[in-house]
Parts: sequence; C-alpha cells; structure tokens
Amino acid sequence: MGKVLVIAEKPSVARDIAAVLKCGEKGDGFIGGENYIVSWAVGHLVTLCEPDDYDKSLKRWTAGSLPIIPEKMKLKAVRGSKKQLDTLKKLMNAKDTDSIICATDSGREGELIFRYIYEYNKCKKPFKRLWISSMTDAAIKEGFANLRDGKEYDNLYISAKCRSEADWLVGINATRAFTIKYNALLSIGRVQTPTLAMIVKRQNEIDNFVPTKYYEVIADYGDFKGTWTDGKKNTKIDDKSAAEDIAYKVDGKTATVEDVVKTEKQILPPQLYDLTELQRDCNKIYGFSAKKTLDIAQSLYEKRKMITYPRTDSRYLSDDMIPKIKVILKRLKDAGIFADYASDLIDGEKLPVTKRIVDNKKVTDHHAIIPADNYYRKDSLTSDEKKVFGLIAIRFIAAFNRPYKYTATKITVLCEDELFISKGNTVTDEGWKRLYKEVYKNVKDNEQILPDVKKDDTVMVKEAHTIEKETKPPLPYNEATLLTAMENAGKNTDDEQLKEKMKEYGLGTPATRAAIIERLIEVGYIHRKGKALIPDIKGKQLISIVPEEMRSPVTTGKWEKGLGSIAKGNMQAEKFMASINRYVYYLVGFAAEKSADIQIEDTEKRKKRSQRAKSFGKCPICGGDVLENSKAYYCAGWKNGCKFTLWKNSLERYGVPMTDKLVKELLTDKTVKKIPVIKAQTGEKCTADIIYNKEKNIMELMNMSVIE
Repeated sequence: MGKVLVIAEKPSVARDIAAVLKCGEKGDGFIGGENYIVSWAVGHLVTLCEPDDYDKSLKRWTAGSLPIIPEKMKLKAVRGSKKQLDTLKKLMNAKDTDSIICATDSGREGELIFRYIYEYNKCKKPFKRLWISSMTDAAIKEGFANLRDGKEYDNLYISAKCRSEADWLVGINATRAFTIKYNALLSIGRVQTPTLAMIVKRQNEIDNFVPTKYYEVIADYGDFKGTWTDGKKNTKIDDKSAAEDIAYKVDGKTATVEDVVKTEKQILPPQLYDLTELQRDCNKIYGFSAKKTLDIAQSLYEKRKMITYPRTDSRYLSDDMIPKIKVILKRLKDAGIFADYASDLIDGEKLPVTKRIVDNKKVTDHHAIIPADNYYRKDSLTSDEKKVFGLIAIRFIAAFNRPYKYTATKITVLCEDELFISKGNTVTDEGWKRLYKEVYKNVKDNEQILPDVKKDDTVMVKEAHTIEKETKPPLPYNEATLLTAMENAGKNTDDEQLKEKMKEYGLGTPATRAAIIERLIEVGYIHRKGKALIPDIKGKQLISIVPEEMRSPVTTGKWEKGLGSIAKGNMQAEKFMASINRYVYYLVGFAAEKSADIQIEDTEKRKKRSQRAKSFGKCPICGGDVLENSKAYYCAGWKNGCKFTLWKNSLERYGVPMTDKLVKELLTDKTVKKIPVIKAQTGEKCTADIIYNKEKNIMELMNMSVIE
C-alpha cells in the first residue's frame, strides 16, 4: 500500500498537520510518516508567465504590441521557489504516492496555490480536500475524518483562475498603455485603481469644501436644555440676527410643555467578526493598519491556534457550531479571559442562539472569527496579539448577551410661539454594553438626563443664547472608513437594480483589501498622515487620465459578482473572460486616443535617479559600481556584459530582507556571518553565513545551525 501526500500552504501549517498524523521523519522539503508524507508550498510557488515569456520582443514596452492577450495562459515557477517545487513534483509523481490531499488555506486563493502546483507539475493523481476553520489538533483530526472530493472545489478553482488571469490582463495592458502614453510608470489594477479613485474623490471634496456659518438657539430651563426647531426637524438658522431675535424673544419667559414622547428602544448585541469588521475596530481602537491586523490574526490562527480562520467574509456560525459555544465560553473562563462574563453565560439556563448568530445560509466558505475550541495560553501572546484576541473574545461573549435597552424621551416646549426640542435617553438595561464599558473604560454615554415633566407643565427659560457653528468638510479616509467604503462599493450607485445585484460584492475581498491599501502606498499614490490616507500628486493625476469605468467601483463589483457566480457554478468562465478581453481592448484604445496633455509626477523615475547616484560597493566580477533599482542590486557595467545581480527577493524564503547594509557588507567582506534565518524546508529558526558564489552569480547560505 502506497502513501498519501498532504500539501499545506506553508511549513508551519505542515508541521502542525504532520504532528497530528504522527509524521516525524524530517526530509528535505517534507516530513514523512508511516501512511502520510506532509509537504508544503511557501505561498505561491507558481505564477502566470510574463509577456516576454510568450514572446521575447514583448520585453520592450510598445503601443503597437498592445493588447497582450495570450491564447492560453501559461504558468512558471516563482523566482526562488524551484527547489521546493521540484520536491513537490517528485513527491506527487512518485510511484508509492497513491493520492494527494490539498491542505492549503480553505478559500479561493488557497485553492489556486494548490491547483497551480498540481497543473504545473502535470499531476493526474486523485486528490481530496481538507477544509477546516481552525488549526487546533481536534479540528485537524475532524477535517481528516471528513475529507471532501477535490472535484467539489473545481468551480472555486475556476473562479480563482479567472480572477488571477483577469488581474493579469487588465493590469499588464492598462499599466503598459498609460505608461507608454504619459512616459511615466503608472501602476493600474482592477481593484487598486477604483480604490484610489475613492480616496482622491474624498480629498477633492475636502479641498473644494466652502464652510458655511449657521446658528442655533439654546434655551436653558435649569434642569435641562432645549434647542430651537422650525417644527420640521431643522435646527439651523442661516441669519445671525434672526437667531439673536429668537433668543431675545424667549429669554426669561415662561414656556409650556407641549408634548412628551417616551419610546422604549433597544440596540441588539454586535454581530460576530468577519475580517473587515475586525480590521475596522483594530484601526479605530488601536490605530492598527489593515495589514497589521491581518498579520496578527493570521498568527493567532496558525501559530497560537487561539482563533478560527481569519480571512472570512461571514459574520455567522453554522448549526454544527452550536454545541461548541459553551465549550469555548468555558475555555475563556478557565483561562481567566473575561471569566466573569463567560461564567454568566455558562450558568444561564439557555444561550440566546438567534439568526443573528447562527444562520447556515449566511455562512460562506468559513464562519465568523471566534475563539478556537482550544486551551488559551494568554501569557504566550505579544501585547498586540492580546489586544486583537481580546476584541475577538469580548465580541464573542457580547453576541450572546442581552440587548442594550433604554427609554428615549423627546420633550417639546412652546415659548412665545417658538418651539424647542429636548432629547435624552434613560438606560433601563445595559445588557451587552456593560462588557465594553467595564473592559474599555473610555466607552461613555454622553446623553442629557431629562427631568420627569408632563404635558402642559410650565418651565422658565432662565437663559437663552445663540451658538455659532460652521459646516464641516468630510473627513479624509482612514483605514477603518476606507475598508467600509471598499466593502460597500457600488451600493451608492443611482441604479437601483444594480445596487440590489451588488449588495454582496465590494472592492476586493476581506483577504486582499489590506494588500491593496499597502500597494497604493508602495507605488506612491497615497501616504499615511497620522491615521488619515492622503492622495499624492501622482495618484490624483492617474485618476484624472483613466476612463470612468476604470475609476468606478461598479465595474469591479460586477466582476466580483461574476467570479462569485462562477464559484457557485452559475456562470461559464468563458463568458466572464470574454468580457474581460473586451474591456482590455477598450482600455488600450482609450489610452491610445487620449491626448497626453499633462506631465505625470513620476516618483519611480525620481527614485531611480536617486538610486543611480548611490554606489553600494565594487562588483566582484568586473570591479564596476554596484547600483540599485526597484528589483535588484546590479553592476553598472551591465551594458558591457557584466551579469552581476543580487535579486532583492532572493532571500525572502529564508526570512531575510535584502538591506543596503547587508549588500555593502557582502561586497566588502565577501561573507555576512551569523544572520538569523528560517530554514525553508522545516520553518526552523537558524543562523547562517551568507556568501556570494561568483561562479553561479547567486547568494548562498553556509554553516546553517539551528537555534536551540
């Protein structure tokens, strides 16, 4: 009997799976056992080919070569991944490998990572799918006991493949078309460009905003205060004299209570977290970027095993999770994490499990983010991990608490034929809000407390005055508000039918939005100013030259809807890709016909000029100056045939960033000693010496030793 090959997305996940499967024989790029062999990718090992991989002439950017639409998209190995890819090929095609289990992340991108490897290695063996939402030993065992046929996820793969190819086609062609036209490197993308457009539009609204003064009249009755109203909910008065006349008219006069309306209201507990909502809260409360929150959540999921799968867009649980709810509450109590609040729910007669919490129809690939059914080691967490886990835990507990209830009171007072409104709330049951008030001390109610008055009572206006106010411009986007805008993109369209169709689709996905924001910063389109995201000149200029369809979130929303339909088996991939191809032809034609009447602020060229002026040392091959561009450190003598190159991503798989300091030391001393690295095959922490191999023109790691 042969063995089963399990392919995980990264070494750390592979080690966890191997431990559960009792695999302990460490090999080069895999861990072996009696019945299973566990190996791994390191993220994407395979990617789509570049244009010049199809035709060498396409290395040169020319308008005449556009659009670039390959008849069939081809795959190639990601730079630096060949060794692990060859290991997987050998294992996949080995005679004693009977079948394969795909254990990459349970989602669209995880599916693509595995399928690209499977396709690239021309594997034909049957495979099963491990689909889990938690990395605990129990969840892994349960997943292996309930493996699914890999064919069940064919539509998900086709959807992921279409997304990948659509991004390539739009990105490559639009970037080349507009870069050639304006002689400046312009990065354009299916999702990043409409996201940038929203930021630019908001900044334009702020820049063009003209403040207007207005006035309010306040009547002070001693026990409470009222604000003048025209009886139609408006409290603003444009004319200062008119406001002062009303204040003078009622000052010191007796008034009559015209009406008292009391309404019992409630605010339901907040729903469980999906990734976007978690990122919003972490940005608002702690100032974390979306990327930082995702990285911490991924660590809590993979490394700490304390939360469920974080890259989810669902805020609901499925029915099969109901028995685990009290188990998780007990885990929190035993770990001393909001123990009193967890105990209240455990000791209660019955948990209020409503459709706001459990709804199979609203669970997508994964349920909401909640604490995992595991033993929590809170002392092992970093300060930032504690903050994020704390939010997830308190949200989980709050979801099962009582609603926050209050009595909303509205008092209408008539004085000298002028109406004044007073509003206030009286809390009748703090419900779920007491958790947040006690845990996060800065949560306060700023409500006016109103006296117990009745209709026809008289009150004295002890003092009346005017307040001068000014209309405020909209606030610039921060990451919390931008994530909301991306999530809701397309819902603000005037087309009601389209709005209904797009209500489930926004810009990007919960798993990709953080990367989109970081990408806009990286290419010089926006920058952070405190928490605010501000567009740069180049970003504003780009939005001014691309067509409306490229700026509109509706276009991308339609595509996301199409990809969702493909994943559900309701749309053919050929139809979707045909629409993408038509769009690419349109973009290329638009750029060609547009007049290049503005000079683009090219931050990339400016950066390159700066880099050209800086030498990092002497080339070990020819003695020329070593310079830098966006992708590598290279020899100034390249035009004369010198091949010296140090690629910036060549040590990424070992967790080593390519810094100026490292390059200078390598060129000077020929060796950089005892650098902290991660062993790519096992994920172990080690130290190693980095040398430059002149014969192979590559950097190599020597004298690697595991850190005990």
